[in-house]
Amino acid sequence: MNETRQIRPVNILLLLLGALLVINIFNSLRGANDVTYYELRQLFAQEKVQEFYIRDSHLTAKLTDDTTVDCELHNFELFYNDMHELVEQQAAAGIIKDYNYWANHDTNWLEILLPCAVLLVGMFFLFGFMNRMGGAQNDRMAKFGEARAQDGGKSQKTFKDVAGADEEKEELREIVEFLRDPEKYLELGAHIPKGVLLVGPPGTGKTLLAKAVAGEAGVRFLSISGSDFVEMYVGVGASRVRDLFAQAKKDGPAIVFIDEIDAVGRKRGSGLGGGHDEREQTLNQLLVEMDGFDSNEGVVVMAATNRVDILDPALLRPGRFDRQIYVGLPDIKGRREILTIHARKKPLAEDVDLDEVARSTAGFTGADLENLLNEAALLAGRHDRKVITMDDVRQSVIKVIAGPEKRSRVVPERERKLTAYHEAGHAIVTRALTEHEPVHQITIVPRGQAGGMTIYLPEEDRSYYSKKYMEEQLVTLLGGRVAEALMLGDISTGASNDLQRATEIARRMVGTYGMSEKIGAVAFDSGSDEVFIGKSMAQTRPYSEKTAAEMDEEIRRIIDEAYSRCQTILEQYRPQLITTAEYLLQHETMSGAELEKIFEQAETEKE
Repeated sequence: MNETRQIRPVNILLLLLGALLVINIFNSLRGANDVTYYELRQLFAQEKVQEFYIRDSHLTAKLTDDTTVDCELHNFELFYNDMHELVEQQAAAGIIKDYNYWANHDTNWLEILLPCAVLLVGMFFLFGFMNRMGGAQNDRMAKFGEARAQDGGKSQKTFKDVAGADEEKEELREIVEFLRDPEKYLELGAHIPKGVLLVGPPGTGKTLLAKAVAGEAGVRFLSISGSDFVEMYVGVGASRVRDLFAQAKKDGPAIVFIDEIDAVGRKRGSGLGGGHDEREQTLNQLLVEMDGFDSNEGVVVMAATNRVDILDPALLRPGRFDRQIYVGLPDIKGRREILTIHARKKPLAEDVDLDEVARSTAGFTGADLENLLNEAALLAGRHDRKVITMDDVRQSVIKVIAGPEKRSRVVPERERKLTAYHEAGHAIVTRALTEHEPVHQITIVPRGQAGGMTIYLPEEDRSYYSKKYMEEQLVTLLGGRVAEALMLGDISTGASNDLQRATEIARRMVGTYGMSEKIGAVAFDSGSDEVFIGKSMAQTRPYSEKTAAEMDEEIRRIIDEAYSRCQTILEQYRPQLITTAEYLLQHETMSGAELEKIFEQAETEKE
């Protein structure tokens, strides 16, 4: 369909301005042989002018060689007084055959009007541009306070897309049932929780659960990040909170999902600069909005965080976030189900055993498992394979844990030898202990920031750690340092991370878990790092200097005992330590099965 295009007044004005410019340029360029007034006088003096005509202060002269010249007479009276007598003499002598003074002195309106027109048009466009900018600025300011919620419409995710969270889904089914059939609950006098807080480590599927609830209930899903509320301008966050809830109530029933709510929901008055800031105003508005709508409006607020300990207590009270659901790491059954979901569209070879993968990935989150299979697919594509093999999956497990290999790094031979004995020390000590996870792989190929690595894959999920397990963990961490000192007569900085982890474990055994007989079953530390600098500066230690000194002594004692035990183990298994290190220097990588063969061979030789 052809539309008639309207000619705007601005376009007509531009055309007129363009025409005036063209005429002016044409007039300014029409004299190809322009001369100055001084040169014109010289031509008259040399008797080269045959004819000349003057019009509007413009003189055109025809010379004796039949050429034509032009000259602008800015002062006609000056020319007339200066040249009239000479012109009359040359005319009487027949030198000048024809001349005409059209000196009517008419005003050159083009020269006057053109600058005015340019000025007027410029002012017109300037004021028009300012008006448009002012209107756009007003529109932007009006939209600045709007919530930047992503309206996902009706979510396509359902509980079938969520695995490894059976209990969490059961808790959320009440929300789904209420949004589907609210009358059923209202007749019983029940009200649905206004808010549900999903708590758990990153990558465990909190956002996916919220989308699945919206998909199961068939309602709108409005999602926003906690950081989207907070701006440098005062009042913007509170305005966005109001707008978000207005959208949800208008288009209800709906689910409002606030991801990373700790960005806006932290405890008030915890900073160094006091409590009156933009973030706290935003939190206050959020508290008011959540307390101000009724549950029968069909709006349910869901939020996710992995730091529930720093949230404001007013946010967690009944009537706001009535229910907290912990979304933890999946167990072996959950990991198997998650792997099945992410393997739907991936061609797996017949040798791929997802049960084995689930057993070897204890501690992995749902996001880790998705990344694992994606890395396996990329690895298969890199080798031009059409299917993903079990070897691809195993390599991807190690890559997710430790990072990619850096085989191109040039490592001096002395460092290779030191790394080999260091990693062999870890492996030998682990093999000799009973509570620690078994060795899966030993390598001296650099991965990430590490020069080498001993990888352990737990065979079962652990919900808690015993004192014996933590003591053996200390012995294992010190295996690298002890092996360096025992076999090379020197120590290196390669064990710095091991020492840091060992010291932290010993500190928590004494100060958090009450595992020291001398200190007793007392917890002096909270077990979590303080995130508020103002609060931590104001607090004093909940124990005396004497107790602090005793705790330091106990930490030192626990580590010294672990070091001594590690020395005893490596002295006992020195042949296996040497054999393992030599194998690593030759092959760079050793599997857990190959390490077991070394121990079996040593036992056979003893017999």
